[in-house]
Amino acid sequence: MALKWLLDNIHSFSSRHEMSDDFKLPDAASLTIILATNLLHQLSYFIVVSSSNEYGEYLGGTATFSGIVIGIPAVFAGLALIPLTRYDKGMYKMPLHVSCCFAILGNISYALAYRVNFLYLILIGRCLNGVAFSMFMYCKRYCTDPRIVGIRRRTTLASWLVICQGVGMSLGPFLGGLLYNIGFSNSLFNGYTSPGWIMAGVYIGFWALVTTFFKDIPQSRTILELQSATDSNVPIVIIDAAGPDPNFSLAPPVTHSSSPIDESYRARFSLITRSQWGVIACMCWFSMLCFFILGSWEANLPVFGAAAASLRWSPFTAGNFIALGGITSFPFLLANLLVARRTQDRKLLAVGSTLGLAGLVIFLSILCTDKVNYGSLFVCWWTVALGFNLATTVTLSLLSKQLPPEWNGHTSMAIQCSNYIGRVTGAIWGGSGVSVGMLNFAGLEIAMVGIGAILFTALWRDLKTKTG
Repeated sequence: MALKWLLDNIHSFSSRHEMSDDFKLPDAASLTIILATNLLHQLSYFIVVSSSNEYGEYLGGTATFSGIVIGIPAVFAGLALIPLTRYDKGMYKMPLHVSCCFAILGNISYALAYRVNFLYLILIGRCLNGVAFSMFMYCKRYCTDPRIVGIRRRTTLASWLVICQGVGMSLGPFLGGLLYNIGFSNSLFNGYTSPGWIMAGVYIGFWALVTTFFKDIPQSRTILELQSATDSNVPIVIIDAAGPDPNFSLAPPVTHSSSPIDESYRARFSLITRSQWGVIACMCWFSMLCFFILGSWEANLPVFGAAAASLRWSPFTAGNFIALGGITSFPFLLANLLVARRTQDRKLLAVGSTLGLAGLVIFLSILCTDKVNYGSLFVCWWTVALGFNLATTVTLSLLSKQLPPEWNGHTSMAIQCSNYIGRVTGAIWGGSGVSVGMLNFAGLEIAMVGIGAILFTALWRDLKTKTG
C-alpha cells in the first residue's frame, strides 16, 4: 500500500510538472519587447508602401522600382541571418542590438535620398532596414522557444505576432499616406522623407528600452563545458542552465565523441519521417504563399488605385484604403487569440486559406466584369488581408509542436526564409501587376493557393497537433 501511495504521488507530481511546462511563458517585460520589436518592424516595413511609388518617380524611378524598394529588405534580412545565427549562441539580445542599429541607419538613409537627390539611396536605406528585419525570425523563434514557451502557448504567442503584423500593416500605410498628405514643404523633412526621420527617432528611444529592460534567457552551454568535452573525448549532452531537461536546448544537443559532426547531423535528419518532411514542406509553402500575396497586394494597391479610371487614388487615399482593410480585420485577429487556444492549427490554416482564396476569386470576377470600385475592391482586400494573416499564425507553431525541441532553430530559419522569399517576390510582383495585367496578377495567386490546397489535403492527418 505504501509503495502504491508513493507511486501515485510521483505520477501526480510528474503530471503537474508536465502540465506547467506545457503552459509556461517567458519573462513578461522581455516578451513585451519582442512583440514591440515585431510591431515596430512591421510598421517600418509598411510605412513607405503608400508613398514609395511617388517618391521613386520623383527621383526618376518606376512603379516596378517601387516594388523592389518595398520588397528588397527581405533579401538582406535573409542574408543577415547567416552571420547572426552563427554568432548568436542561441540568444536574443545581440540580434536585438544589431536590429535597432541598422533600423536607425536605414531610415536615415531613406530620408536623406531626397536631399541629395539620389534614387538609389532609397534602395540602400531599405537594404540597411533589411538587416534590421532579420529580427522577424528571432521574434518567431522566441515565441516557440521550448526553453521558455510551453507547447500549449506557442500558437497563442504566434497569434500575438500576427496581431502586431496586422497593426503594422494597417497603421504603417495610413501614417505614410497621412505624412505625404501633410507634406511639410521642406527639403529635409517632407511628405517623402518624414516616415524615415520619424521611424529613426522611434528606434533610438526603443533601443534605450531594449538595453534597460530586456533579459536574455540563460545560456544553454558554456565554452568551458564544450572545450572540456572535446578534450576528454567523452560523449556528453549539455543541459540547459534554466532546468534539468536537456530537451529545452534551442540548438541540436551537442554530443562530442569520435564520430564526425557531419555524421551526427545526417543521423538527426534520418530520424525525420517522410510525413514530417511533407509537413515541413507544406508549412514552408504556406509561409511563402501568405507573405507573397499580402506583400503583392500592399505593393499593388497604390499602383493599381492610381491607374484605374474608376479610382484615381493619391498616396493618401491608397494608404487609408490599405489601413481600413487592416483595421476592420483587427477584431477578428483579436478573437483568434481565444479561438487558437481551443482549435487545432490545421483548422485555423484551412479557414484562413479558404477565406483568402475567396477574396482572390471575387477580385478576379470583378476584373472580368469590369466592376472595380471602392466597395468591391475593399471586400476583396479585407478577405485577403484577414484570411492570409490568420493563416500565418500557425506555420511555425505547428512545426514546433511536431518536431523535437532541438529543431526549433532549424524550423524557425526555414519558415522565416520562406517568409522573406514571399515578401520580396510578392512586392516585386505587386509593383509590376498593372504592367503584366491584373488578370494575370490574380490568376497566379489563385494557382499558388491551389498548390497549397493539394499539399494541405494530402497531409491533413499528419498536420494534427495539440491546441494552444
